[in-house]
Amino acid sequence: MAEVVVRHISTGSPFEERIGYSRAVVADGWVFVAGTTGYDYATMTMPAGVEDQCHNALGTIARALAQAGASMDDVVRVRYILPDKAEWPACWPITSEVFARARPAATMIVAGLQEPEMKIEIEVTARLPKGA
Repeated sequence: MAEVVVRHISTGSPFEERIGYSRAVVADGWVFVAGTTGYDYATMTMPAGVEDQCHNALGTIARALAQAGASMDDVVRVRYILPDKAEWPACWPITSEVFARARPAATMIVAGLQEPEMKIEIEVTARLPKGA
């Protein structure tokens, strides 16, 4: 049986070290991206609106996927977690544009998030393209 090589990807977020996780893990042709919130990691600020948080989270995810050798078009599964289901429709134009090609299987879950200012958390699974 072949040994599975695992690669860990970090964004440099202080949360990754404090909590003990990786932004993404690459294993056996798959990329698993951790739940990602809307922080702007350049300024370590959280925008107030769910739309801006959604954009930021998807941008962070896209950068992690790129480090892994994949893109948003390679996403096969996405989970959206929001504390307030009434804010979810505001994200639809953003998510439908980002995932227009991939059309991943998706789930939206209503749950509390780690901090009260967090309005959305997004987790994805992607398949590495052949040759990556």
